[in-house]
Amino acid sequence: MKDVIKFGIGFVTGRPNVCKVINSTYERLINQFKDSDKKIEITIFILFDLGYQFTTRVDFYGIIPNVYKDIRVKYITPEDIEEEKKTLLGKEVLSKQEAELFFGHGHAKGRNTLMYYAKKNKIDYLLFWDDDEYPVACIKNRETNEITWKEQDNIAMHLKYIENSDVTIGYHCGYISPIPYVELNEDIDENLFKQYIEAISNEVVSWESIKEKFIKNNGITYADAKIANGEGAYVQKDEGKGNWVVGSTLCLNLNHIDKIPAFYNPEGARGEDAFFSINLKNSKIIKVPVYHFHDGFLKYTSVARQKYPKTLRKIKATDEEVEQRFLKASRGWMKYKPLLLYVTDNEHYKEKIKDNHIKLENSIPEINKLFESDVFDSLLIDLEDYDKNVKKHYNEFVKTNEIWNKLKGM
Repeated sequence: MKDVIKFGIGFVTGRPNVCKVINSTYERLINQFKDSDKKIEITIFILFDLGYQFTTRVDFYGIIPNVYKDIRVKYITPEDIEEEKKTLLGKEVLSKQEAELFFGHGHAKGRNTLMYYAKKNKIDYLLFWDDDEYPVACIKNRETNEITWKEQDNIAMHLKYIENSDVTIGYHCGYISPIPYVELNEDIDENLFKQYIEAISNEVVSWESIKEKFIKNNGITYADAKIANGEGAYVQKDEGKGNWVVGSTLCLNLNHIDKIPAFYNPEGARGEDAFFSINLKNSKIIKVPVYHFHDGFLKYTSVARQKYPKTLRKIKATDEEVEQRFLKASRGWMKYKPLLLYVTDNEHYKEKIKDNHIKLENSIPEINKLFESDVFDSLLIDLEDYDKNVKKHYNEFVKTNEIWNKLKGM
């Protein structure tokens, strides 16, 4: 490794909670390298979206002064983005249409914009970190059911492996899915719920994994003690199942930028990490033994402040704001399902879309009953709309990577 390593942490965010995460963890970030013989320069990039929760920019400037003593904080403002687009337009690097497709806010555009700025700032390694995650593992004793919490050296662990790989990816524990806990065959008909989950399922979410979490741990994922102790790194292989990674605890080796693809999602959809993963076929990915606790419903923000609960409770459909969180996630997943099927199994695309439609029609009335509303009807409209536009979205997916390849050469 170089004597001075420039390590970037990227937050693509629309929630002011990002300031709490940074303020609560910055000392741990610095202390991970107090005994290192290398100089590590940390830069935190914050790309904020004011439209996500109708916030003001003041909400994102709540970083305490102590953070700035040892860490460089770089905000990427809406004005910065517009100015950069104009510059690239003026230099005839990109057309206006290309700049609009690549730069901006949202899940994929935000990550692409942040990658570009990290490259521009000569960052060696870039770790994407979501604003509802904390570098700590929750471990459950199988005999006593007691929970212990172990702080994680997240940057140091990624740095240990990233130099000799293209991408490193860590683990998640906690509430890693925004699907609320339900009592199968009491709160909801299991067969219909299974059909719904299968309809919205993707490369990460599956009925088998959701049911297992419900039965074993009330919908919660606990950390493996050995992994939380830093054991068990391995090279992730495709093996015909895809080289899937997720968008956070995701570290990119920008010194190997030719092996780093762009992110993409159809407008208003999720899936940015899925379409990033699809282009990782020739990249070396290492799964590193380090956890982030995912506070998917923002019920345990105290964890960031090292105030650890003794138990983690079920997050049920009746809890405040859970309906909207689940609906938003479901719609985000449904809007990228057609493109995911189109890219990964084009030969059977039409029959799979038809099967998806049938499962949604069967299951949505049951999901609506769970929340005593009819808001989940919108998923059928989403599926039909994004199915009609799947070829347009595929062309944008290809084009986005062509744009990124142009920018890599600058």
